[in-house]
Amino acid sequence: MSPNTHISLFFFLSISLPVLSSPYFSPPTFLPNYQNMLKSFKIFTYTPPQPLVFSTPAESLFFSSLMNSSYLTQDPEQAHLFFVPFSSATPTRSLSRLVNALRTDLPFWNRTLGADHFYVSCDGIGFNSDRNLVELKKNSVQISCFPTQRSSFVPHKDVTLPPLADPHHAPVINETKNYLGYVKYGAVKKSSLVNELRDDQDFLVERQPSDVLTCEWRLSVSKFCLLEYGDGDISGISDAVRFGCVPVVITDRPIQDLPLMDVLRWQEIAVFVRWENKSGGGSGGAKRLRHVLDRTYGDEKRYEEVRGSCVTAGQHFVWNEEPQPLDAFHLMMYQLWLRRHTIRYARSEVA
Repeated sequence: MSPNTHISLFFFLSISLPVLSSPYFSPPTFLPNYQNMLKSFKIFTYTPPQPLVFSTPAESLFFSSLMNSSYLTQDPEQAHLFFVPFSSATPTRSLSRLVNALRTDLPFWNRTLGADHFYVSCDGIGFNSDRNLVELKKNSVQISCFPTQRSSFVPHKDVTLPPLADPHHAPVINETKNYLGYVKYGAVKKSSLVNELRDDQDFLVERQPSDVLTCEWRLSVSKFCLLEYGDGDISGISDAVRFGCVPVVITDRPIQDLPLMDVLRWQEIAVFVRWENKSGGGSGGAKRLRHVLDRTYGDEKRYEEVRGSCVTAGQHFVWNEEPQPLDAFHLMMYQLWLRRHTIRYARSEVA
């Protein structure tokens, strides 16, 4: 947001929505389906053409966790999905040759034109005219980092990795909230809104806390954490959720790449506020933001329900070196499990 940005705020959620006690879609079926996945899900992984190098720790953790998991099978006929491993910096031509080799040497790609395959690419793969890359992009499930570029993400097919949350620091959930909101630059660009919030004693605004423990304390004693989707750094959403600091996400468009969107009802654990650029500049954004928060969560009981859902969801944002039940790795696998049903083309229909 620039200093000349006029903040137009509106709450994406309807205040008349029924109050829910769970952050999950279909709470009665979530855990039974999860247990079924643990028992049944099988993945066949192709041998990478060279040692893999990933650009982010989350990608590396996902890959190492998968390789050491019980989900892998050596029998491709038992597999629900197929993993196509390649390094983050793989050139487009090399990636096309890789897919072509799968098409030519093995029968599994052609059965679905890649629809029962998935791959990891933090930045995502853009659209391309090459047949191999077209099928990889349009059909296979892409696992990318959050947030990702709109041009490289296909909603309802692709998924994003939850940003890393430190498993070594157990969240301390304070019942007393000293601040209405916490704003950390880097998470939100310095703008007229940030400058206005500086003058509001109910908001804590700082560039960077002195250390990790200080940041975690800030999260635990603040009702809301302000984050900006798009140009800002929104990776802190994982820690905000874990420490019971309800995320307030400022965005100029609907968000379709939130982590764990197949599992979590994000409207029950976060606030989405829209801003729009308008000519003539403007002030009063902080006042309007405060009005939205007070109007929607002025009822302390409603706020505590949302905060409780936020903390419950927080366990799913933790990445462990050795995966634990219901952590980020297993919830990523659960989202893949939900995508295991694909259309298998008859051999005669394959070009």
